[in-house]
Amino acid sequence: MYDPDQIQSICIAGEWRRGGGDVYASLYPASGEVVARLNAANLADVEEAIAGAHRAFETSGWAQKKPHERALVLYRVAELIRARGEELAQKQRLDNGKPILETRALVASAAGTFQFFAAACETLEEAITPARGDYLSMSVYEPMGVVAAITPWNSPIASEAQKMAPALAAGNAVVVKPAEVTPLLALELARICEEAGVPRGMISVLPGKGSVIGDAITRHPLVRRVSFTGGTTTGRHIAHIAADKCMPVSLELGGKSPTIVFDDADLDHAVNGVLYGIFSSSGESCIAGSRLFVARALYEDFVARLVAGAEALTVGDPASERTQMGPLITAQHRESVERYVALGREEGGRVRCGGARPQGAHLERGNYYLPTILDGLDNRKRLCREEIFGPVLVALPFDDEADLVAQANDSVYALAAGIWTRDYQRAWRVARAVQAGTVWINTYKQFSASTPFGGWRDSGLGREKGRLGILQYMEQKGVYWGMNETPLAWAAPRTDLAGV
Repeated sequence: MYDPDQIQSICIAGEWRRGGGDVYASLYPASGEVVARLNAANLADVEEAIAGAHRAFETSGWAQKKPHERALVLYRVAELIRARGEELAQKQRLDNGKPILETRALVASAAGTFQFFAAACETLEEAITPARGDYLSMSVYEPMGVVAAITPWNSPIASEAQKMAPALAAGNAVVVKPAEVTPLLALELARICEEAGVPRGMISVLPGKGSVIGDAITRHPLVRRVSFTGGTTTGRHIAHIAADKCMPVSLELGGKSPTIVFDDADLDHAVNGVLYGIFSSSGESCIAGSRLFVARALYEDFVARLVAGAEALTVGDPASERTQMGPLITAQHRESVERYVALGREEGGRVRCGGARPQGAHLERGNYYLPTILDGLDNRKRLCREEIFGPVLVALPFDDEADLVAQANDSVYALAAGIWTRDYQRAWRVARAVQAGTVWINTYKQFSASTPFGGWRDSGLGREKGRLGILQYMEQKGVYWGMNETPLAWAAPRTDLAGV
């Protein structure tokens, strides 16, 4: 447990000290209690961290290590995360209020991500390309230098590992800007990386406001790439800065993901999957299945079963292994969710369950909100089009496959989708027709570090994870090695000009 009276240090180019910004508190969303106090970074800290990161990249030897040597360090990171798994899970629970079973899974995911990219690092193949002349031609990869990871508050350690692991595996220095309200796990992960053998200065962690610290990091001329997970508005702002710098970016942004239930679905699986898809993580997930489309013949019965399931979910103390839904991240965010539910009512929606704060003295101090299901709206209403980022599901009927695909794709977002059907041909057909970066068939919110992840349109640019995810943090270089035994013809002396 953190000492709330002690100011936590931050990491500036490998130096652990107080930041130059204001002191602020990390609050436990379940009670409002202070978990830790930190000095935020300021602009001078940003400059020092990036300059130090560039210096470490140039002088530490990390980029010059053989891939298997960097991989050994990353394997040790994974081992240390696992060794401290319960401690890290409890700290993440305090940092953002997720139920303990979820935070344990996120810590395990972080360890697996470092292990995966250690393997990707030491097995990455470069290529001898087909020559079209008297030379040997090759395609090789080089680290970029200083890269930035700007991470969200909903799944801190997993998101940070998803960016830090491939960036370090590629040989880069990393500057991490965690979400202001959840800074603690990024600091812990930096300590673990240093203990495992990542050279001093290769990692900085700069807590603070994204509009100030994140913006300054993104604009800095020594930052060669930014990987951002968060809201679409901020993502667009980063993309504009990147365009001015001719800098590549990875943007994993918002979603309004459709979940589709056909009339031949296994209803037990579908009910549980839909509930998990929207209400796990209290709906604070970019991939939350927040738009539910149900075949009209099945609609009333299925929604009734879904309502009964939602009302049976355990909302409560994140420390309890029985808890399925914890609090929302802040009181302000809960108020935003409440405004959306009020808007749904104004638009003509019917609240089938939830739509309020839970009752009970043990819940009053936390930012709790009941799992909420609305119907009676059409897909053009704001509640069906805007990301709420909370435990709110909108249910809609559909008449046929063409109607379904048209409605599912009628969104500025295209991050994820779920399909429930026993018909394998229809499952494949609809999975290919729905516009989304990830589609789950008869399951939902399953992830693997080996499978690329990202969105289309307003849901983002680029992909993270997957064997080639390491290449997002590397520059490709062509190398030509001349094999000709005589000088290039263009430069050779011309004997036909003698006497002219």
